[in-house]
Amino acid sequence: MDQPIIIKKVKKGGHGHHGGAWKIAYADFVTAMMAFFLLLWLLNSVTQEQLEGISDYFSPVSTSTSTSGSGDVLAGKVIAEEGALQADRAQSSVTVDLPPPKAGQGLSEAEGGGTPDEISEDALDKLVEEREEQQFEEAEQALRDAIEANPQFRQLAKSLMIENTPEGLRIQLVDQEGLAMFPRGSPEMYLHTRKVIELVAGVIQQMPQDLAISGHTDATPFVTDSGYGNWELSADRANAARRALVRYGIPAKRIARVTGRAATEPLLAEDPEAPGNRRLSVVLLRGTGAPPQEGGTQEQ
Repeated sequence: MDQPIIIKKVKKGGHGHHGGAWKIAYADFVTAMMAFFLLLWLLNSVTQEQLEGISDYFSPVSTSTSTSGSGDVLAGKVIAEEGALQADRAQSSVTVDLPPPKAGQGLSEAEGGGTPDEISEDALDKLVEEREEQQFEEAEQALRDAIEANPQFRQLAKSLMIENTPEGLRIQLVDQEGLAMFPRGSPEMYLHTRKVIELVAGVIQQMPQDLAISGHTDATPFVTDSGYGNWELSADRANAARRALVRYGIPAKRIARVTGRAATEPLLAEDPEAPGNRRLSVVLLRGTGAPPQEGGTQEQ
């Protein structure tokens, strides 16, 4: 009897169901690529000034807005002595004590021992000039020491320029590459700008001279649809400095003039569009302080 023939059909297993995990991974990849290309587009579309503004926003100089002062730029200390900063708009939060001038030992010394009635006008003028020069030197040194005393101010050392000029002691807040004092096209100060002005106010508050404030821009053309340009911008920034100085304790009557100079007086004439041409200038006007009192030193 013949054996039956048995035929086996073997079915090979097909692809099983793998689920949707690959779809999630692919979606994450596509999202990341979209974010990457969006970042490239944003970097290409914003200006250098806007990038600098973003950089300033994350600068360690302005990482805290604490009203107690302990986490602020001065780290909870005043310049002259330890202590917490007062609340915002306080007029005595920065204090610098200037020693009394040595030149004003009495009017009689100017003439080698004469009485006050015997002092000539020339001798009095000379005495005033000597005292004023000493005041300027002490104020300049106090500002430089204050900058060096606090690590968070040191990166602003190049932004603070101090110069003894025929007009008076000129203190300038100058833009650096990547560290601006104002946002582009705006008179609103950055926090670190206000802190430097507060420091300056703490020194010049003890000086007797009147002040002249001026704002300067670079030569980059800037005009809005309404006609607002560098002239208006420089004047508005100078007025912003005036308001800040008054807020920090400078009597309004000491401010002799506030002007906007646009780009007419570049600090770096060889490069009119350089950041250093954008600045604020505060001048202690020579010859505007009170004259010495007869028979003794002038009260500070």
